Amino acid sequence: MSRFFIALLPPQDIQDYANQIKQYFADNYASSAAQKSPPHITLQPPFEWPDANVSLLEASLREFAREQKSVPITLSKFAAFPPRVIYIDVVRSQELLTLQADLMADVESKLGIVDAVSKSRPFAPHMTVAFRDLTKENFRVAWSEFAKRQLYFEFTADKLTLLLHDGKRWNINSEFSFGSAGQ
Repeated sequence: MSRFFIALLPPQDIQDYANQIKQYFADNYASSAAQKSPPHITLQPPFEWPDANVSLLEASLREFAREQKSVPITLSKFAAFPPRVIYIDVVRSQELLTLQADLMADVESKLGIVDAVSKSRPFAPHMTVAFRDLTKENFRVAWSEFAKRQLYFEFTADKLTLLLHDGKRWNINSEFSFGSAGQ
């Protein structure tokens, strides 16, 4: 069994910016856990999947992605889930909410992948820059620094990314273009 999750990744320039912020948290607030994955917006939280069936998982995601249209994404300001998580806020658009709900329904009905926590609370799209190893004291100091900091990016998400955990960090396993792109 391997651990996977499904996400949207921003373009490289936005990833570079988010990685600089993550490095700042590592250097100044002793929080480096967020560096264990590329900057992303989680659509389907981590799940276990049999190694022998990865091709089935990929085929299903490829088929799902083919039916999707590109989604405009807006990143605006920093936000937090106290007392440990600071993130880049993703504006909740109907297109993004629909994509996430459709993906979760699709992987549940076709693959039996269910995340009970996600089913019990509303989708809160975000791009984490510090979490888990951010102490409550460092959270308070960091949040006072980041709460008013401005940030604004727009991009178009045009593919799903399947990430695989290698035991230490998350890596891109495969990508699936939306619509007929890449066909």
